[in-house]
Amino acid sequence: MSGQDERMFTSSLGGDGVAVVTIAMTGLPVNVWNVRSIRAFAATLEETLARPGLKGIVLRSGRDTFLAGADLTSLWPLNDLEKNGALAKELRAALRRLETCGVPVVAAIDGSALGGGYELCLACHRRLARADDAIRIGLPESQLGLIPGAGGTQRLTRLIGIRAALPILVEGKTLSPKAALAAGLVDQLADTNDELVARATEWILAAGSAVQPWDRKGGDAVPGGGIQSPAGYQTLVAAAALVREKTHGNYPAPLAVLRAVYEGLQVPFDRGMEIEAALFAQCLASPVAANTIRTMFFGLNEIKKGASRPKDVPPAAWSKVGVLGAGMMGSGIAYAAASRGIDVVLKDVDEAAAVRGKGYAEKVLARRVETGKTTSAEAGGVLARIRPTASANDLAGCELIIEAVPESRPVKEAVIREAEAKLAPGAIVASNTSTLPITSLAAYSGRPTRFIGLHFFSPVDRMPLVEIIRGRETSDETVAHAFDFVRALGKTPIVVNDGRGFYTSRSFSAYVHAGIGCLKDGVAPALIENAGRMAGMPVGPLAVADEVSLDLILQIATQTERDLGRTDESPTAPVARLFVTTLGRPGKKAGRGFYDYPPGGRKRLWPGLAEHFPIRAPQPEVSEVKRRLLHAQALEAARAFDEGIVTTARDGDVGSILGWGFAPWTGGVFSYIDGIGARRFVDECATLAAAHGPLYTPPALLIDMAREGRRFHAA
Repeated sequence: MSGQDERMFTSSLGGDGVAVVTIAMTGLPVNVWNVRSIRAFAATLEETLARPGLKGIVLRSGRDTFLAGADLTSLWPLNDLEKNGALAKELRAALRRLETCGVPVVAAIDGSALGGGYELCLACHRRLARADDAIRIGLPESQLGLIPGAGGTQRLTRLIGIRAALPILVEGKTLSPKAALAAGLVDQLADTNDELVARATEWILAAGSAVQPWDRKGGDAVPGGGIQSPAGYQTLVAAAALVREKTHGNYPAPLAVLRAVYEGLQVPFDRGMEIEAALFAQCLASPVAANTIRTMFFGLNEIKKGASRPKDVPPAAWSKVGVLGAGMMGSGIAYAAASRGIDVVLKDVDEAAAVRGKGYAEKVLARRVETGKTTSAEAGGVLARIRPTASANDLAGCELIIEAVPESRPVKEAVIREAEAKLAPGAIVASNTSTLPITSLAAYSGRPTRFIGLHFFSPVDRMPLVEIIRGRETSDETVAHAFDFVRALGKTPIVVNDGRGFYTSRSFSAYVHAGIGCLKDGVAPALIENAGRMAGMPVGPLAVADEVSLDLILQIATQTERDLGRTDESPTAPVARLFVTTLGRPGKKAGRGFYDYPPGGRKRLWPGLAEHFPIRAPQPEVSEVKRRLLHAQALEAARAFDEGIVTTARDGDVGSILGWGFAPWTGGVFSYIDGIGARRFVDECATLAAAHGPLYTPPALLIDMAREGRRFHAA
C-alpha cells in the first residue's frame, strides 16, 4: 500500500487469525468514500485476504464517525455521469468482493454509518454497533434527492424485508443504534469500542457464516415475502400511493427507490444491483438532486462553518441571557437557550405572566420525557435555568437580552430602555421583531453598535433557522457574537442587512399576498390551498395566514402604514381588516379564520368565503396557480437581493427552506429562478404582472440578469 493508503486504512492480523481493518482517513474531516478511499479500501482488502491463516475480518473506525457516506465534493457536478458512474461502479465492486471473499466479515460500528458508510456495513456478514444515542445509522440519500448507489436498496430489503426497509429507504430515516437493533439494521450492541471488536471476533471464531443470505442456495427469498407475494404487492402499492400523495411528483428519488425495490427483487441479486445503478444515475442527473445538495449540504455546511460570520472576531461564550416578553416567541427562545445550558431571565409585565411563559418549557420537556428523548433529571435541570420575573433588576449580569414583545413601537421602546439600563456596557441588545427595521429600533438604545436583530421562527423549539439582522450601526463584533449565540443554540444563522421585513418575513408574506390575490380574483379556495401544497409548500397560503393570525397581519400592516405614511398596497391588508374587524375571524387561535377549527375535528375551509369572494368561471389550471404562488416568493427574494438585504444566494436559499418552508425540491428561491432561467422567469413575471398587478413586477436585477444570461449560482 502507498503511504496515502496507509493513512486511510490499516490492517492488523492477530494471533487468533482475525484481522482488524481500521478506517482512518486522516486527510479528511470525516471518513468518506471518494476515488482514493475506494481504491485504498480495495487494495487493503486484497492485502488482508492474502495473509496466511486469516479466519475473518473486523471493520472498525479510528475516527468519531465510522463512515459518513460519499464525499459529495468528489461527485460534483452530479451530472458528470461518466465520472460518477465509474466511481459508484468501483464501490459496488469492492463491496461485492468483500461479501464474497470467503471469510466472515463483521462491521464494528463505533460511529455514525450513513449512506455509503452503512452500505459497507450491509456488505458485511454481521453488524455490531456501540450503544450510543449520538450515533446515527441509515441510508439518508433520498433527503438529498438521490438513492443508494452501492447496493443499499437491494441488500436492506433482502435483509429485513420490504415492509421494514421501505420507510428507511424512501424517507431517508436514520436511527440510533438501539432503534437500528430493533429494526434489524444491526445484529448486536456493545457498550464500548473494545467490546465491539471482542464480540465481533468471538462471532467469527465461533464459525460465523461467510455467505450472505442472498448468496445462499435459494437466497432469493425475502423476509416477509417478495414482490409477488400478497404482502409484498400490497406494501409496494400502498407505498407508491403514499409517495405520490406526499411528494406530488416533485421528488424523483422516492419513486426511484420504489422502482429499484420492485424491479430489483424480481431478478437475481447482481442484476438487481445493475437496476439500482441505473436509477442512481437518473437521480444524479436530476436538477432536484443538484439543487438540494448545493443548498442543503454545501450551503448549509458553509454557513455552519461560519461563512457569514465576520472574520477575525474572537468567539463569544454565553452563560446568562434575558428574554423580554413571555409570550409564545419569548417562551420558546427561553427554552431554546436553557436547553443548551444557558441561564435565562424570562421577564414580563408581571411575574404570573412570566411563570406562564415558563410553562411552555415545562410542556415541551414533559413530551420529551414521555417519548424517552430526555430524563426527568435533565428536564429539571433545564427548568431550573429559567427564572421568571417582573423585575428588570434581575437582568443584571446578562450578556445578551432579546426583546420579544408585540410589534408595537411604544412597547418595544419601553422595554428596551428599561432593560438596557441594567446591563453592563459590553452586553448586546437584540430584537426578535419580524418586520420593524432594526436601525429604527436601535434609536431607542444607547448602544446602537451593540444592537442587532435576532429573528426566531415559531415554534422556536422546532424551527432550525435564526435570521440575524445587521442595523446601520451594528458592529462586526456584535454580528459575530450574535452568530456564536445562534450556533450555541444549535440553530442555523443567516446574516442579512436591515430593511422593513428584512428578508424572510417579506418573502414569506409574498406567499400570503399571492394566495389572497388569487382568492380576490375568484380562484376557488380549495384550488389555492391544494396548489400551494402541490407546489411543495408545507401548507396552503390561506392556512398560513390563519396560523400567523390575521390580527397580527393587520397589526403589522397598520404599523407599516404609520411608519411610511401611506396605505399598504398589498392585497392582504384589506382582507385582514375585513376578517378581523367585521367578521370576527382572526385566525386559528380563535378557531375561525379562512378555516373553521371545530373542537376535536379537522379544520375545513369556511363556507362563507364564497359570499365574500365569489368563485369565477372558468377556473385556472393548477399549474398557473402554482406559478403565481412560487413566483411571488422568488420575486420578493430577488428584490431583497437587489436592495442589498440578502447578500448571498447561498444564505437566501438556505433561509427560504429552513425559515418559511419554500418548496425544498427547488433548492430555495434563487435556485428556483436559476432552474427556470432568468429570461423565461422575467417573461413569465411580466405576463403575471399584466394580469394580476405589481406583486409580479420584476426588479432591475432580474431584468439585467435575463439580458446578460446570468445566474445566481454557478452552473
